[in-house]
Amino acid sequence: MSTSLATLRRRILTPGTEQTLVETRGFHSGDPRARTLIETVGHYFLAGYGHAAQTASPERTGPLLDAAPARFRGFAHEGAAMAFTVLDGLSPRGGLVRAYMAGPGEPHLYMAHVGVGWALARLPRPLWPAVHTLDPLLRWLVLDGYGFHQAYFRTERFVRRRALDGRPSRWSGDPGYAPRAVDQGVGRALWFVACADGDLVADLVDSFPEERRADLYGGVGLAAVYAGGCDRSGLERLCGRAGAHRPRLAQGAAFAAEARLRAGLLVPHVEEAAGVLFGGTAAEAARAARETRPSPAEAGRVPAYEVWRSRLAERWGA
Repeated sequence: MSTSLATLRRRILTPGTEQTLVETRGFHSGDPRARTLIETVGHYFLAGYGHAAQTASPERTGPLLDAAPARFRGFAHEGAAMAFTVLDGLSPRGGLVRAYMAGPGEPHLYMAHVGVGWALARLPRPLWPAVHTLDPLLRWLVLDGYGFHQAYFRTERFVRRRALDGRPSRWSGDPGYAPRAVDQGVGRALWFVACADGDLVADLVDSFPEERRADLYGGVGLAAVYAGGCDRSGLERLCGRAGAHRPRLAQGAAFAAEARLRAGLLVPHVEEAAGVLFGGTAAEAARAARETRPSPAEAGRVPAYEVWRSRLAERWGA
């Protein structure tokens, strides 16, 4: 494909950078440093999306993504996974997102599944990838990504009015669990809506019905460790505010540590946040996540992914 055509494809498919600005989104303005961080995350997500949309090649996109700073590289891979899923949906050939996950995206497999969820929120239902083509355990992260997208871009409806989105429930294969996976992504998005303010994010979680808060706190814990932006005292107050849902906050923190370490992206804020939210080093949190991970065959009436989350939360509580 000619360079000019590839550039045009990138311009057509890639959202504008203004869409990730705190002011544009109507998020809490927060501390200037936290606001810069939140907007920089969006910048690298869109950069990764743009690279993938322009090259339409996992092999050529990989080096471009890995040039991003370690703190933001996972977000660039998340954006690339979204773009490859969109390209697959628009092409009769497909196969790009699978090739990406088997190649340069393999170390970032957690974030890649989240990126697929972003694409589901933007594509018509008939263009969604078949659920059986995704990792049987990590496919629930796709709905996490879907929930994040909805809360991030449709904040009034899904955060302030606390609406539920059942659109991906049937696609998931488990309509009963699907809303919980979506809420885990909504919880991650609350970290961004609150601009990494631990007190405000707790206020937002508390505005939701009690039965949704455990999953929301799981997402909050993941974002607090993976993205960062809150100082130690703010994280400590967040732990106190979580109350009975404290184990889920720790579970999300451990997932984030595992995602970071698996990709070789350990940076200082991850160590500090894991220490507060999980109560150990990032390596210890990641090891707990690995040791409690079930095989897909362990799933029964409860999805293996939820078995994993519950087992990890229970280990922390013990």
